Amino acid sequence: MRRFVIGQAKNLIDQTRRRQRHHKSLRLLSLLAASDSALVLSSPRLFSSSSDMSGSGSDSSSSSLPVTLDSLNPKVLKCEYAVRGEIVNIAQVKAINFVLSCVLLKYETVLLILLSSPTLQKLQEDLKINKDAYPFDEIIYCNIGNPQSLGQQPITFFREVLALCSHTALLDESATHGLFSSDSIDRAWKILDQIPGKATGAYSHSQGIKGLRDAIAAGIEARDGFPADPNDIFMTDGASPGVHMMMQLLISSEKDGILCPIPQYPLYSASIALHGGSLVPYYLDEASGWGLEISELKKQLEDARSKGITVRALAVINPGNPTGQVLAEENQREIVDFCKKEGLVLLADEVYQENVYVPDKKFHSFKKVARSMGYGENDVCLVSFQSISKGYYGECGKRGGYMEVTGFTSDVRAQIYKLASVNLCSNISGQILASLVMSPPKPGDDSYESYIAEKEGILSSLAKRAKTLEEALNKLEGVTCNRAEGAMYLFPCINLPQKAIAAAEAAKTAPDAFYCKRLLNATGIVVVPGSGFRQVPGTWHFRCTILPQEEKIPAIVNRLTEFHKNFMDEFRN
Repeated sequence: MRRFVIGQAKNLIDQTRRRQRHHKSLRLLSLLAASDSALVLSSPRLFSSSSDMSGSGSDSSSSSLPVTLDSLNPKVLKCEYAVRGEIVNIAQVKAINFVLSCVLLKYETVLLILLSSPTLQKLQEDLKINKDAYPFDEIIYCNIGNPQSLGQQPITFFREVLALCSHTALLDESATHGLFSSDSIDRAWKILDQIPGKATGAYSHSQGIKGLRDAIAAGIEARDGFPADPNDIFMTDGASPGVHMMMQLLISSEKDGILCPIPQYPLYSASIALHGGSLVPYYLDEASGWGLEISELKKQLEDARSKGITVRALAVINPGNPTGQVLAEENQREIVDFCKKEGLVLLADEVYQENVYVPDKKFHSFKKVARSMGYGENDVCLVSFQSISKGYYGECGKRGGYMEVTGFTSDVRAQIYKLASVNLCSNISGQILASLVMSPPKPGDDSYESYIAEKEGILSSLAKRAKTLEEALNKLEGVTCNRAEGAMYLFPCINLPQKAIAAAEAAKTAPDAFYCKRLLNATGIVVVPGSGFRQVPGTWHFRCTILPQEEKIPAIVNRLTEFHKNFMDEFRN
């Protein structure tokens, strides 16, 4: 499989170079941008220093904390950025998008997406011309966590405020009369008062606009019941750049490892490798609803250390992607204690915190859990990621988000700030939306009732879709699917017949990819093979979003049910 995929990638790269030369090969990024997994290649402005990587001295006092200046990536310490801050040594900083060809040769997940994209694009174009040639009349995208591309409408209040901030002429009373709610006008004025020159096209502070960080900190405090400091907030273009920034900070060589869940969102595996580290896998327990067992964490940590790997951090995705589980608070307490005891940074991916669909589960932030356990500001190194791309808002294209960084010493924080400064700042529209997500209309506001109706309508519909698809999948022969407690995905396990596995091997593809391609050709339904997310060896899955609009769900169920029956009959042992 690997040899075949690598060969295909090399051929593709060679052809591209001959036709378009190297700089035009970057256009391949646009083919990948439609996929969740493509985020690992299209994250803006990943940087590394090209100068000498020798160690740097540190004035950090000895500490029991897992991160000090002495333990940071020397590339971060060596990197300087003269435009912002008092810089002594100037280092040349280069964008690393040029590593596309290297990445293509390394990641089977991305390769599979890249190699299949022309097929999918050709299919979609041909479907418009030769409708009668296919057994379906449209392609249904169940592969991407991209809500608005599948018909979800944006939240009115959020877009009104954004429009008013972006085009300030609309704030004239005569222009806004009857068009915008009074609270959206008030909020827009408050936001603009925080922006120098009231210009959303200008650069901001590297961490983000102070007033917007104030609003986010207030929203975190209201959510958790514990204080939040706006100086701990770093605004980012979605959650992905924050993840990359932390990997760049923590990883200095292949001997530095990050504990990551399996199955996992491919951003993590790719980001770790791009920054030269080692992924230390821990397997979620599918039999217990994708549970996270502390015994598994300990086992994998000890195994990594026995191989000479220094494990720096533990990544946890809650609610889970692609698995959809929501961690119990007691389990979270165990995880916090584990990180404290083992000296690990806790990387908490919490971008689906609004997406919880079952009454017996509730989202709790890891910061709230840590504080409720009595751990103070400086006791646990914790980075919490949030994004405007998910939740009920689904503003993927606006690229907004933040990370809350707590428990780090001031000298380490200065290095994080330096990395943020290299990127200048995140985009202002995304910053505005991130502040609105964490500080939406309140009871008594003009927009409150319509806002609540839109929010609850979207979330209740997602819950219905998740339940319908889950029940349908569990009725299929040889398929088991845990319930979607949260997030936007189902990750069913397929017990494929041996003849189907043999056919996949003959076609030089993974068995679950073979199934997914057959599903697309027969039904027009696009899902992602579980092998793209890693899985327990010998098991096969696919990830299916719950995002197609409700009226399309019956068609998905019918097409999938008919296809699966025919597939199993064809390859029955």
